[in-house]
Amino acid sequence: MTQKPDRKFYLKQFKAISNAISTYEDFNLLVNHLVEGVCRTFKVRGASIMILDQIEKQLFRVSSYGISDEYLNKGPLFIDDKYCSMGTGKVELFEDIQNDPRIHYPEAAKKEGLVSMLGIPIKFRSWVIGVIRIYHDDVLNLHESDVDSLCVLGNQLGLVIEANGLKNFVDHVNMAFEQLPPRLVRGNYK
Repeated sequence: MTQKPDRKFYLKQFKAISNAISTYEDFNLLVNHLVEGVCRTFKVRGASIMILDQIEKQLFRVSSYGISDEYLNKGPLFIDDKYCSMGTGKVELFEDIQNDPRIHYPEAAKKEGLVSMLGIPIKFRSWVIGVIRIYHDDVLNLHESDVDSLCVLGNQLGLVIEANGLKNFVDHVNMAFEQLPPRLVRGNYK
């Protein structure tokens, strides 16, 4: 029988993380702090945050902690809608990633010494736009309330990612607008 895990996130920690998510100016610094914080809080081997490229149907990593570059560069991560958090929109626990047929690179996981992985979807409204992956060298056993808290943080992160994408788009439009000849900006097309 598996022992029930201790809870790690309480209101004080949750408020601090939520505040950080909503106030960080630097997205890269935010995601780097999040993955490191997950590893330290839950005493797990590693964590990464990946975002979906909708055109390529592929995940790309925006941050990771505790995992080797060799493992991180093992190959492309295409979406398999039936089996991963990206497709189901639900938390997915892979208890034995070295022998699970749903895992794309089990040999790389074995070489890295990883045993289990938890996928937490990053959502914006009803869309799954990314995933927080937590890796461990033993079977992961997190308190249910902690998993719920991670899901809420994933939703908050989804808002930040969408806001960043919108800001980048507006910045590009403004730069393009600034490159127009003045006569076009004034509406003088003749």
